[in-house]
Amino acid sequence: MAEKKILVVDDEEHILELIKFNLEKEGCNVITSNTGDLALKCVKENHPDLILLDLMLPGIDGLEVCRIIRKDPSICEIPIIMITAKGEEIDKILGLELGADDYITKPFSVRELVARVKAILRRTGSKKDSSDFKFDNITINFDKHEVKIDGQRIELTLKEFELLEILIKNEGKVVTREVLLDKIWGYEYVGETRTVDVHIRHLRQKIEKDDKNPKYIQTIRGIGYRFNYEKNEI
Repeated sequence: MAEKKILVVDDEEHILELIKFNLEKEGCNVITSNTGDLALKCVKENHPDLILLDLMLPGIDGLEVCRIIRKDPSICEIPIIMITAKGEEIDKILGLELGADDYITKPFSVRELVARVKAILRRTGSKKDSSDFKFDNITINFDKHEVKIDGQRIELTLKEFELLEILIKNEGKVVTREVLLDKIWGYEYVGETRTVDVHIRHLRQKIEKDDKNPKYIQTIRGIGYRFNYEKNEI
């Protein structure tokens, strides 16, 4: 993870120091912030490779910070891992709804947190196969993590893009929720298949003409999802 810049946002000083110490051991350049307002300023000024964002912050909370980042074209693609002391499913799903790529609940294992950070940075730094992939009025560039519809760029989060990429590269095959969790999140995510469903719903809203009756990303009930485009007409 050498040379990677990570912003850690938390209002608990000992948490900031703990995460900073362990990520710097991995060769990262770590920036810290203890408020939502300062976090937004740091993101725009430093454009980090990854943001570790606490949910409960003074002033602007973590969910609002996440929402603002995802609506700003200049910073919307930065991966976000939410950190929260709350373990309720509603908090996790709300974070995903707003565009967080992952979440970890306090108290957390430092080893697990570092592993998740490494997994996301590894994927964002790796090269994808080929250049442009086209179907109907949609063009995807795997190298640039770029999706265009009728020539207009569509903003996807890292996880949304990775889901689309795996489904496309397995076109016509059913990919189970468990496989998607394992391949994209990169660690054991037992019982959290709704995480996939939330991201798939967001992805459909962005690339399907009618996300309630999707043509490209098909649900295989009780199993997972399948990408299909050959018989579609737009």
